[in-house]
Amino acid sequence: MNGIYTVANDVVFDQLVAFLNSIEVNVGSEIPVCVMAYDQRIDKVKAEISGRKNVHFLDDPSIFSPWEDFSYRCWQGHPNALSRWQEQGIKGVNRIGMNRRYCAFDPQSPFEKFVYFDADILVLNSLDYLFKQLDIDDFIVYDFQYKDPSHIFNLKSPKLLEIFSKERIESEIFCAGFYGGKRGLFSPEERDYIVEKLNSGEGEILFPPAPNQSLLNYLKMRLKLPVYNFALNLPPDQKTGNSVTSPHFEYKDHVLYDKGVRLTYLHYIGVSSSAFTRLCNGENLELPYRDIFLHYRYLHEPEKMPQFSGKPKPYNPPPTVMQKVMKKLGLKR
Repeated sequence: MNGIYTVANDVVFDQLVAFLNSIEVNVGSEIPVCVMAYDQRIDKVKAEISGRKNVHFLDDPSIFSPWEDFSYRCWQGHPNALSRWQEQGIKGVNRIGMNRRYCAFDPQSPFEKFVYFDADILVLNSLDYLFKQLDIDDFIVYDFQYKDPSHIFNLKSPKLLEIFSKERIESEIFCAGFYGGKRGLFSPEERDYIVEKLNSGEGEILFPPAPNQSLLNYLKMRLKLPVYNFALNLPPDQKTGNSVTSPHFEYKDHVLYDKGVRLTYLHYIGVSSSAFTRLCNGENLELPYRDIFLHYRYLHEPEKMPQFSGKPKPYNPPPTVMQKVMKKLGLKR
């Protein structure tokens, strides 16, 4: 059985609703979707998906625990990540809830072949071609993260190019907001091998600000699991961007086009969940591709869509002169 995974809690409730509605419209209401609990702030999430027959909720410690333990053992190999997180009041691995997406690979997981999306994504096209590629390849991605490895690995580490070649780094890394794979990848024996390698000195190449994304890239590359990236393999006239950082997409009939080609998904990367909450609470914020998000968020309750007047204000305004001065003086972080 094929299906879609995401990870969510009540903090990203508005994004989750938009995400599920976009799947319903552009993929279909029959495809199974599994929402994995990020943490225990899940009351609104559970209430929302209870009325969706194709969506089920996964909050199973017996599946989560082995992968969370794996992540902790991996990060023990980093020189100072765990101690830094502890100083910040974080117990264990930072944002460990995102680690639960690894459970898609677990033998107990429900889908034989799957695609994973972060909840801050709108799915805007059929996914048939993705699942078809998974008949050939075990791991697929569709993004341009390979152009910027600085958010995947520690580029200052002298070990990095000893472990992975420049050519591999420039062609195999990916943003973990979307990928596709198969149940059963990354066996316990393979995970033990990864822990051994990281704790033998390779842990320093990991990138702590993106702990799960960095580890997943390392895991896939260290095991030499081939990756098929549509961004590198599609003909130029068929590939599209997928990030809100690209300002040129055309909005038409509630989907987006990149130079006439329909996007598969739009990732609101870099836009905080609080910005979506404020927007849905009626604050007139200038979010990128705001209209399409609001369309899907309120697809089934258009009467609740906030009405705005006047000029919207930036959701992430630049710091004021006073804020800059205080930061320079060390008075404000």
